[in-house]
Amino acid sequence: MNANAVVIEPPESATASVIWLHGLGANGHDFEPIVPQLPKNLTRHTRFIFPHAPQRPITINGGMVMPGWYDVFPTDFIGQPNAQELNIQQDAQGIQASDQIVRNYMAQEIERGISTERMVLAGFSQGGAIALHTGLRYPLPLAGIMALSTYLPLADTVENEIHAANRQTSIFMAHGEFDPLILLPYAQRSHAHLEKLGYNVQWHSYDMEHSVNPEEIADISQWLSARLP
Repeated sequence: MNANAVVIEPPESATASVIWLHGLGANGHDFEPIVPQLPKNLTRHTRFIFPHAPQRPITINGGMVMPGWYDVFPTDFIGQPNAQELNIQQDAQGIQASDQIVRNYMAQEIERGISTERMVLAGFSQGGAIALHTGLRYPLPLAGIMALSTYLPLADTVENEIHAANRQTSIFMAHGEFDPLILLPYAQRSHAHLEKLGYNVQWHSYDMEHSVNPEEIADISQWLSARLP
């Protein structure tokens, strides 16, 4: 479909899609190995799309160019236990550019006959932030939003920009209790903010750092299977 993504086609005709975004410095191959670990009743009819983020200089990494959905600043929350605010200096322009990338993939899936109600937006770390950003603002109902080891970006604009179409959409949030990059309290504040806005958030935390573990994959499997029967 696109040289800018890893696409795993199901053995049967696709009736659903999962668009899954990787974290900073990784690429679309990062979560490819998870697909064989998911239930066969899910993977036999679901197309998995793992886009590669564009290359960009990342300020917090000394301006090094790497795959990233948006820039990260030294004043950001990362690794700061005392960061109390949801609204810290963020790369709004980069986030909005990646939002458009995701919408383009969704439009391609619609053209291929997949209803948005059979689409899940998923992501890890930066990718999860984009999944939340796009999913909450998307004007058509989605099957679900999966946000792993991440947080709610541009939280100060969410309330004014959310779309009613996804007010009832299930959100799966999961986080490592010992995550040294995006600390658990920051993710918990994002979760609380979403619940305050009235969203249905299924929250999980695990005995791990900034990663994914088998227990989480089991919970992801259950949630995805329920969203895309």
